[in-house]
Amino acid sequence: MNLAPKVAIGLMSGTSCDGVDAALIETDGETVFSSESFCFVPFELAEQKVLKNTMAKVAQAATSEERSELAQGVEALVRGKHRHAVERLLKEAGKSARDIDVIGFHGQTLFHQPEASYTLQVGDGAALSKELGIPVVYDFRSKDMKFGGQGAPMVPIYHHALVKSLLNEGKLQLPVAVVNIGGVANVTYIGDRGNACESQSQSPNILAFDTGPGNALINDWVEAHTGELMDEGGRYASLGNVDEAIVQKFLEKQYFQQLPPKSLDRDEFEISNLSHLSLEDGAATLTEITARTISLSSEFMDELPNNWVIVGGGGFNKELMRRLSLAVEQDLTMAESLGWKAERIEAEAFGFLAVRHLAGLPYSFPRTTGVEKPLCGGVLAAAL
Repeated sequence: MNLAPKVAIGLMSGTSCDGVDAALIETDGETVFSSESFCFVPFELAEQKVLKNTMAKVAQAATSEERSELAQGVEALVRGKHRHAVERLLKEAGKSARDIDVIGFHGQTLFHQPEASYTLQVGDGAALSKELGIPVVYDFRSKDMKFGGQGAPMVPIYHHALVKSLLNEGKLQLPVAVVNIGGVANVTYIGDRGNACESQSQSPNILAFDTGPGNALINDWVEAHTGELMDEGGRYASLGNVDEAIVQKFLEKQYFQQLPPKSLDRDEFEISNLSHLSLEDGAATLTEITARTISLSSEFMDELPNNWVIVGGGGFNKELMRRLSLAVEQDLTMAESLGWKAERIEAEAFGFLAVRHLAGLPYSFPRTTGVEKPLCGGVLAAAL
C-alpha cells in the first residue's frame, strides 16, 4: 500500500507517572522514515503524588461514574503537561504547529480492568487539539474493548514495523521477542511462520501480551523504604538476596498460566507479603519476579526467540537485565544496539498509530489484544 508520509508527534505518559514522553516521527503508517526528535517533561513530585493517589481512589471506586469524576479532577493537569511537552518538542525541533500532520495522544491510564471490558485513560484530545491547533487522535483503547479486545497492548504493530526494517537489513533473524518494560512488562513475539513481516493490513504473525509486573512493584518498594522513586540501575537489588519461596508463590498466580492475549492493571499485584524483608532483599526478590515472569512468556511462543530485544525504562536497570538474561538463558539485545532509543519507543508508537488511524489501517489484532478482527480504533479531533 502506498501511503503519503506524515509528520506525527506521539505522546505517552506511563503508569510510573514520572512524566510525558514526546517523540517526532515521519511515517506512512507502515514504514518509519525518521524518528529524530524527542523530549521528556517530568511531573513534579507533588503532581506524581496527585496522580498516584487518584489511581488508588479510582481502583477503590464503586461505580464508573465515580471513577470518571475522579479522572476529571486530574484531566487539566495531564493535558497541560502534554501540551507543554508538545510545545517544548516543537521548539527544540525548530518546527511549528503547521509542520505537524497529527498528534497521537495516549493520555494517562488511571485504571485498567479488561475482564470487565473497562479501561480509563484521562486526557481530553479535542481540547488538546484546540489548544495546539493540530489534529489529535486519542482514545485508542475503547473501540478495541467494545469488540472483545483487552485494550492492551497497543504498541506491537510498531514493534513489528521496527523489526521488519532490521530484517531487511539483516540485523535480526526471526523469531524475535520485543520486551517493553514499563510499570507493567509486555512482550511482542514475531514468529517465523509464513510471511511474518509482510502484512500489516491483515493479521501479521505476532503474538503480544502483558507478561506481569515490570518496574512498578520495584519502584513502589523502594519509594516506600527510601523515598526514592526507583531502584536506579538496580543498586539495591544487586546487594540483596532473593527469597525464592516468595518468587515461587508469585509464579503460581493464575495469570501466568492464562493463555494470551491478556493484559494487566498496574496495581494488579501487591507486595504486603514482603514486609519482613530488608530493603535490599525485597528489591532483589521483586527484580527476580519481573525477570522470571518475562521469561515465562516463552511458554506461549511457537519457538524460542533468536533475539530478546529490550525497550522501555526497565532496560536501564542493570541488575534486572542481568537477572533476565539468566532467566531466558540467552544474551539480551538492547534497543540501542539496533539504533533504537529505548525511552522513545512508546511515544513514537502513538505517533505511528495516529498515522495508521488516518490511513484506516488496523493497529489491534486477535493475537495482540484478543479483538474479534483486525481493528482501527481511536478518535480524531480535527484542529479548528
